[in-house]
Amino acid sequence: MNFLPTQWPLIQAPMAGVQAARLALAVSQAGGLGSLPSALLSPDALERELELLQASGLPYNLNFFTHRMPAGSSWPDPWQAALAPYYEELSLEAKPPQGANRQPFGAQSAEILERFRPAVVSFHFGLPEPDLLARVKRLGALVLSSATTLDEALWLQAHGADAVIAQGLEAGGHRGHFLQNDVALQSDTLSLVSQLAPALSIPIVAAGGISGADDVRAAMDRGASAVQVGTAFMLCPEATTSALHRARLRDTQAPTELTNLFSGGLARGLVNRLMRELGSVSPSAPPFPLATAGLAPLRSAAEALGRDDFTPLWSGSQRQGCLEAPAAEVVKVLAKGLSV
Repeated sequence: MNFLPTQWPLIQAPMAGVQAARLALAVSQAGGLGSLPSALLSPDALERELELLQASGLPYNLNFFTHRMPAGSSWPDPWQAALAPYYEELSLEAKPPQGANRQPFGAQSAEILERFRPAVVSFHFGLPEPDLLARVKRLGALVLSSATTLDEALWLQAHGADAVIAQGLEAGGHRGHFLQNDVALQSDTLSLVSQLAPALSIPIVAAGGISGADDVRAAMDRGASAVQVGTAFMLCPEATTSALHRARLRDTQAPTELTNLFSGGLARGLVNRLMRELGSVSPSAPPFPLATAGLAPLRSAAEALGRDDFTPLWSGSQRQGCLEAPAAEVVKVLAKGLSV
């Protein structure tokens, strides 16, 4: 039985930086659940996107981060020293913008939700504070959140989540861990779903490494009630994935690694120059989400030269299902794993 308000128990993963409402709409129109990432959107931009989604009359998922903002600077001495050669190479003044471009879910976001009343709201890095979560629940929204371990899944169930997104190590983008950040404690998607299935009384959404119908079927056979898929949609015309990023995604053999260089938080992406030269994980990077500010000028300058040296090229480990086709076609392919 599908617990989602959709034809298929299939969620398009929210992917900040490579999509807007257009992709979410296309997935929802095809019978899946389109998602809108909100972590990088200003309140005004979020409202504009939500007006498009709301006008469709279709269900959609609105995703937020619930991280705690760290104390300290986005430009500490070790990070400045690590990036200084690149600033010199590109003839840039080493004075990046301060602050962070990812803000956690707060009262202003809750007010926007109360105006638009999305069918589904999902969170990354745990759940919001109890009073904020209560406001979301009062709207009647289905609340989902990501877990990377059994402990996190049990915590989410105990604290009000209606379903758990089991994020395996294959997943692209940021890891959703919030109790422990040791990836040695985390596992691949199928193993994680198998751990969660007998322990939880709420639905499980499998996320990570799902690129085709066989992957969907395998996740459902392990006990998932739905799947969440991101990378497979990144070459769709409805996505806003850049030309540089698209070019790298087409190489299905290119390696991915977990890295903290681009935001300060561990995230899976395609290996590029910065990761090769500084190492994928650097103790010099300030904590999430502060590292982004130091890289922003480097990224802009390099991309203007047609280079992805400092660009976060988020990608899951499996790209065989990354189709250069409309999102509806991707949904159709994936749904074959749900139709038996």
